Amino acid sequence: IPALATEPRFAQRLREHLEAEQLLDKRYQMQEVPGGRVALPVLEEKLSLLSLPQEMPCGLVRIQDPIPSRALRRRTPAQRLRDELRRLLGESWSEELERDVPRAWQRHGDLVLLSEDNLRAAPWEQLGPALWETVASALGARRLARRGRVLPGGMRSPSVTLLLGQDPWVEHVDNGIRYTFDVTKCMFSPGNITEKLRVASLPCAGEVLVDLYAGIGYFTLPYLVHAAAAFAHACEWNSHAVEALRRNLVLNGVQDRCCVHHGDSRELELQDVADRVNLGLIPSSEEGWPVACRVLKKATGGVLHIHHNVEALPAGSSPDGEAQHPVESGGKEKQRVRIRPEWKRWAEATAARIQGLLAELHGQPWHTTILHIEAVKSYAPHVHHLVLDLECRPTLL
Repeated sequence: IPALATEPRFAQRLREHLEAEQLLDKRYQMQEVPGGRVALPVLEEKLSLLSLPQEMPCGLVRIQDPIPSRALRRRTPAQRLRDELRRLLGESWSEELERDVPRAWQRHGDLVLLSEDNLRAAPWEQLGPALWETVASALGARRLARRGRVLPGGMRSPSVTLLLGQDPWVEHVDNGIRYTFDVTKCMFSPGNITEKLRVASLPCAGEVLVDLYAGIGYFTLPYLVHAAAAFAHACEWNSHAVEALRRNLVLNGVQDRCCVHHGDSRELELQDVADRVNLGLIPSSEEGWPVACRVLKKATGGVLHIHHNVEALPAGSSPDGEAQHPVESGGKEKQRVRIRPEWKRWAEATAARIQGLLAELHGQPWHTTILHIEAVKSYAPHVHHLVLDLECRPTLL
């Protein structure tokens, strides 16, 4: 940034002069520069108006690493971004443009992923590369990307455009687990962090896991790294996700305890191997239920973690009211969570369906027990992403 450098004894007088002329850039502090001088930041867009007082020896310099003012440090990143963009546009600024400024975003290492609706108005395009450089600087990023609509199809591929930078591979850390992926080819859902934390706390020592919809390892890795599963079979049909999954297994040092099955999990040839099966697909994992029943160990059974989106009536409109059930929180503490009647009916229907599939597959009766219903997150209107923990055991004849 431009600044006026002078001797320390003239600093206060120079500051008063710049403030009076409305030339002082208050976003940054006065700081020392070579030669025993101090420099006061000046607004670049007003350099043409700068007139130097004769009685104060000073000169124009450029500061490469300006120190933010205390007021600037107190502002949120969203406020800093708005102020920087407003300064960049000057008189072209409007309320419409302010509504177009990002207020939330995803951060993956040094890359910030903006929402699909941000910075779309026509005036932004006129700024060219300066726009993205300003946004990145205000948000403390080196690379920028913008999310588009999720492309149709079972793979739920993202539509992401790089705005600043060339390398689309990013790294994200959750609960001590490192995930790397190509942000233009793979989706990352931060809303599932509570379920990943819960999975990490499950007692899986010595168990074999089958993850039917592994993605880049969202749940496979917590099972292996924190829950101490002995081995995992990770199934995924998206080749971009498989590439990221293999990298992530190596990144976290668990590649020797996992076999990756690239292809449609409905055609998986495994059977009689699993103590635990993860079915992390929404809005429904129902197509994977027969496979999950087949891979469970015939002699001892195991636990299914079944993801599903369940629609419930608005609060207060259910004729059955809401039941209170104790639910595990983080594997240690108990808390009271409202289990809606629709959730309970879905869980009971699922348990009955799985019980029938197991009996048909093995030619003998099985019993199923609902261990837990976890509400991961909600979607409007009144749709909740749930996980049913269902224990499945063969009945001794």
